[in-house]
Amino acid sequence: MKKINISGFHPILDIQGHMVFANNGNLVLCYSILNPEIYSLSEKDFEDLHGTWFQAFKSLPVSTIIHKQDVYREAIFNACNLPKDSFLQKATYNYFKGREFMMQSSYLFFILPLDKSFNASKFVNPFRKVDKGILKKVDHNAQEFINAVNDSVSFINNGGKITLTPMEEVGILQMTHQFFNGFNNGFDTDIQLNKNSLDIGDFQFDLMAVNSELCFGDRIESSKPNEKFTSDDFIFHQGFMDGLGLKLNKNHIINQIIYMDDKTKWRKFLEKNIEELKKSSNFGTQNKVVLRKIEAILAKINEDDSSRIVRGHLNIIFWGRGKLELERLATKIKTEFKELDIVPYYPKGEERKHYFLNSYCCFTSNFSNEDLYVMDLKHCLCLFINNGNYLSDETGIVFNDRQHNIPILKDVWDESKKRIKARNFAIFAPTGEGKSFLANNILRQYFESGVRLVVIDLGGSYDKFAKLYPQDHIVLRYEQGKNLGINPFYISDKTDLTPERLEDLTVFILELLAARSETTKAQEVSVKKVLLYYYEKVKGAHSLASLYKFVDDNKTTLINDLQIREVHFSIYDFLHILSEYVGNGIYSFLFNSRIDQTFRLEDKRLIVFELDEVKDNKEILSVMLKLIKSAIQRTIWRNKAEKGIILFDEFAKQLKFKNVLESVEFYYQAIRKQNGAIGIILQSINQLPNNSTSASILENTQVIYSLRNEKGYDELRNRLNLSSHDLNQLKSIRNQLGSGRKYTEMFIKIGKESNVFRLEVPPEVYAAYLTDGAENTIIMDLYDKHHNMEMAITQFVEQRSLASSELNN
Repeated sequence: MKKINISGFHPILDIQGHMVFANNGNLVLCYSILNPEIYSLSEKDFEDLHGTWFQAFKSLPVSTIIHKQDVYREAIFNACNLPKDSFLQKATYNYFKGREFMMQSSYLFFILPLDKSFNASKFVNPFRKVDKGILKKVDHNAQEFINAVNDSVSFINNGGKITLTPMEEVGILQMTHQFFNGFNNGFDTDIQLNKNSLDIGDFQFDLMAVNSELCFGDRIESSKPNEKFTSDDFIFHQGFMDGLGLKLNKNHIINQIIYMDDKTKWRKFLEKNIEELKKSSNFGTQNKVVLRKIEAILAKINEDDSSRIVRGHLNIIFWGRGKLELERLATKIKTEFKELDIVPYYPKGEERKHYFLNSYCCFTSNFSNEDLYVMDLKHCLCLFINNGNYLSDETGIVFNDRQHNIPILKDVWDESKKRIKARNFAIFAPTGEGKSFLANNILRQYFESGVRLVVIDLGGSYDKFAKLYPQDHIVLRYEQGKNLGINPFYISDKTDLTPERLEDLTVFILELLAARSETTKAQEVSVKKVLLYYYEKVKGAHSLASLYKFVDDNKTTLINDLQIREVHFSIYDFLHILSEYVGNGIYSFLFNSRIDQTFRLEDKRLIVFELDEVKDNKEILSVMLKLIKSAIQRTIWRNKAEKGIILFDEFAKQLKFKNVLESVEFYYQAIRKQNGAIGIILQSINQLPNNSTSASILENTQVIYSLRNEKGYDELRNRLNLSSHDLNQLKSIRNQLGSGRKYTEMFIKIGKESNVFRLEVPPEVYAAYLTDGAENTIIMDLYDKHHNMEMAITQFVEQRSLASSELNN
């Protein structure tokens, strides 16, 4: 048995920035890799990434060694990035804390070996110190190498999908320590090199390799179908080697090492082989077969100026606790290799030790010719793993990744506007798929992060969520024959009549007159003059009825007094149309409020307008939306620095009427001046009329959520110009609502970025988002009893947990 103590034989002599000077004379440039999210890449994306790698590497100097290393480790989610202040935040934090997942770290190393001819010896002591030639400073050859690598790194980063970041000294030393310490936590240990095992601390290690051209089957491609998500009508792609990446779901490291050889040297070598084979081709058919293969390879090299012959090595190091776990993992890896039509080499004894030690970046030059396959660079790069775990933003809404169901923060507000210019969003889902549940999840988290919410609801889906924040919410519910207490004409003093307020009132009146879409500047100016004259002459109790009476009383002189023309302000139309909203008019109750009650909204951060009773009345609904708009402008939008969201739920019911759609469009235009967003919820995008108004709304909607739709997604794709991979992602949505962890999947597109996410929530959050059914009735009954929604939800969860335990027993 041999033992290696890394502290006594450290492989690094010096680190300068991201440059490592190894004890064997090698110079190593170290980078960490930020990969695209798994499942986010299309077939074309994989091809583009493959092309980026090839263009970046093909011109690197002869003798350069490229080492890509992907480390996958079992880890525990610590939930440190999750907020835990509110009742539901604490429930979410406690529910996910401690969940297991696979942590991935990806590195790219560029090595300039001391011996540029590459080592041909079978076994080399990697810890030996080289007495001569150690790079104390960067010489001319090293500087040329560094410049070439910098060009390659810049090219990769400019590709936009993969980001290479120079590693710092702390990261390099930590990576080194973890590798040689066997990823044991809490203690340092030695490497035990036994004849039949490789032990480091609590773990046993083993290894498989691809070290010869004979290991490969007939086809190597940049991507292949993902069997889990592919169906009869679409193909969902994954990277060629992805089955050995995150999906393996066990501790392992994938090392791919590329030796950049001299193309001229290989051409001469092959020409010499051809000459010798021609002399002996009459001595057997096998010689003729080999001769034809080599001639074909040489022809390809001569014809393709971009080809680059390389030598390569691929291995997978894996570890576990005990021999049984290791054997199970080995079987799993062999199965994955078989799926790829690759026959791996299984080293033992001295060979296994050699492969393990030389898989560390400083020692990769120690692999011998017998450990390497010869391949074209393009084929070699198909073996790269090009994706990783879902990426969590610093702040955002909590969803779950599709790989491990751990929480992921997605910044769908995008304060810096890196992804999107307009943060308006739309949710698409058929009845019963959970669109209100999803909306509750999004809005609740926005609310708890300080965003002010206005919900215009025709379905009553937010009452329970609102009751969790009794001091911060108000629900204004329309009841037949009653008003909402909103008087848009009310001012407390002259200072309230700002130019902006005057503009808003002008728009309000023109909309009531149904002339907004075809008004001229002269008409708008005329209405402003009438309003200014009204506020000058009438000192108090301002209202629509008061304005109407003022115009009626002055109808014979108003045109001359204000020097306006009848064609620009028709007194007859004004009095005739608005008569429905004053006095004994059928809609007068809507404005029957002399004192404005919108002050009640000023201190509320969650405002719900429930208009369920009026959803089928075109006129009342239209006026209600105008009144609500007036209240929002005078309270919520007064502070433009404050973030705010306006959500239209059950939006399709509002779209039945043209003037309602135009009223909603106003919000999309006005929100540009505010620090806010508009959200809409639809069962299908077909419910949005195919006209210019709808096109304007969709154009200004850059965050898309779609839940499962059994009827398909073709219209969604056409109206939103989704890519073919977006469509494949939509078709791959699968929900899990049976036993075990329950979750729904959803497609989320933020600007040009898209992926499928999951929504799994703790029981408390599930209870808070319920909108109907027997369980919702139980919770509301408990609320009526306690008058405390937190207490009601807690008691409901405890009762359900107790019932579940009794059922299982």
